[in-house]
Amino acid sequence: MSEARNRGAESTREVIVETALRLFRERGFEATTMRAIAAEAGVSVGNAYYYFDSKEALIQAYYDRAQAEHEAACREFLATEESFAARLSGVLREWVRVSEPYHEFAVKFFKHAAEPTNPLSPFSKQSSPAREASIAIYREVVEGSRDKMNAELREELPELLWLLSMGMVLFWVHDTSPGCARTYRLIEVTVPLVDRLVGLSHLPGLRGITKDFIAAVHELRA
Repeated sequence: MSEARNRGAESTREVIVETALRLFRERGFEATTMRAIAAEAGVSVGNAYYYFDSKEALIQAYYDRAQAEHEAACREFLATEESFAARLSGVLREWVRVSEPYHEFAVKFFKHAAEPTNPLSPFSKQSSPAREASIAIYREVVEGSRDKMNAELREELPELLWLLSMGMVLFWVHDTSPGCARTYRLIEVTVPLVDRLVGLSHLPGLRGITKDFIAAVHELRA
């Protein structure tokens, strides 16, 4: 009985999330109320608040779900591919692919996520579970690579690659090309440059520059 209740609760939760995302797309985030979400989802307002205490919590649920879909999409090739460039390119391309159904929503919603003080910002405390899960994927990209790279840079690289992906997300939000072809092209031209820089980082003549760069990263993070 408990298992059946859990399945029912998860089903209700998913219906509320799907309804909220649809209304956010159709009406906008500000104009959509929790009461409207509950009515469209066929649940009471109290029930909606039982699962999600705010509209922001619904967006966080979307973040978590999108992150889980991305991780699952990357699992197979990360288990077999050993090239840093191929691993990074694959992770970035899979993000674009699994995010395609949410592109219209992202375009309308991005202004909220772009506000530094908004809890929906990918840099906020509230977004930390999805952010850390995303950084963990880039940690897998680095740790599973057989390519040579500076040891200190290897430690910092997962977070730096996540920041790179945030730049790609901004580009993707504004990409109106069919099938987001320009975003895929951005990945195609950017990854070889990153790969080259990372590969050069362990060479004696560039170790000093790499060390200075890492020191700057530490200072800015503090």
